[in-house]
Amino acid sequence: MIVLAIESSCDDTGAALIEEGRRPLSNIVSSQDEVHRKYGGVVPELASRRHLENIVPVIKGALQEAHKTLDEVDAVGVTRGPGLVGSLLVGIMAGKAVSYAKDIPMVGVNHLMGHLLAIFLENEIPFPFIGMVASGGHTALYLAEGFVSFRFLGGTRDDAAGEAFDKVAKYLGLGYPGGTIIERLARRGDSQAISFPRAYIAKDSLDFSFSGIKTAVVNYVRSHPPTDDGLANIAASFQEAVVDVLVDKIIWAAQRYKVDRAVVSGGVACNGRLRERLNQRGEELGIRAYFPSPHLCRDNAAMIGVAGYHLLKEGRRDGLDIGALSRWLFGRE
Repeated sequence: MIVLAIESSCDDTGAALIEEGRRPLSNIVSSQDEVHRKYGGVVPELASRRHLENIVPVIKGALQEAHKTLDEVDAVGVTRGPGLVGSLLVGIMAGKAVSYAKDIPMVGVNHLMGHLLAIFLENEIPFPFIGMVASGGHTALYLAEGFVSFRFLGGTRDDAAGEAFDKVAKYLGLGYPGGTIIERLARRGDSQAISFPRAYIAKDSLDFSFSGIKTAVVNYVRSHPPTDDGLANIAASFQEAVVDVLVDKIIWAAQRYKVDRAVVSGGVACNGRLRERLNQRGEELGIRAYFPSPHLCRDNAAMIGVAGYHLLKEGRRDGLDIGALSRWLFGRE
């Protein structure tokens, strides 16, 4: 089975062809970072308009890279949510058009499911495992029991981890996207220079909260106007506080559910300090950590193709009447 996958949940337009749910024949992503950089974050209206411009060229590019035509596509998998409604609708309508024109099945995919399955484009991992999605819009933990079987364990109560990175970077005047810039700056700083809070919420809670550390950074900067070295120390200390919480919650979940494997995906999973710390803690405790390659951690259509393939194998189908879901609870059914 060859699945044409389409991803447009936020500000990246993606299309990919995935064979048998494992082999990416192509994976094209058109980024909008330049569009949104001057605003310090994604502007939904601008994102939707750029998706309209990009969607057809990106799909054509995916077909060309795979040396395939639409006549050789067996099914369509498209991100249905969660995400920005205007952005999602562009991808969904493109998927509907292909499904209708070629009379092939289509399935709507949860964006988070795609992130959790992205690892299978590079590795074969036995179930069960603890899965974390950490990105600009999501921070959530799952127990993955099968390709289409996920149990929600905990999520953010306010800001997502990536959102905190972006907002802190914007406040410090560092630019966008914030995660990459803060990580680069943090390499020159002392991660123990400032004691920012770690919000664990409650003993052994698997929920997250990152709004408090964002406020703590703002309050610190107001009373300690930073020099260049001071900025590096703020970045390093902030990053360390976020990483501490993410790593601890993954370890707690693995121990609670007696699982010795953990998969971390989403844009924040590109962070080198997070990878280093989780690999270190995991090795000490007998828990193996897996991270997709950075280009598969960020939003892309290949991961949607993996999820779409397994949903289609289970007999899932969606009609031409499906709409976008800005919020889509996943693993809580």
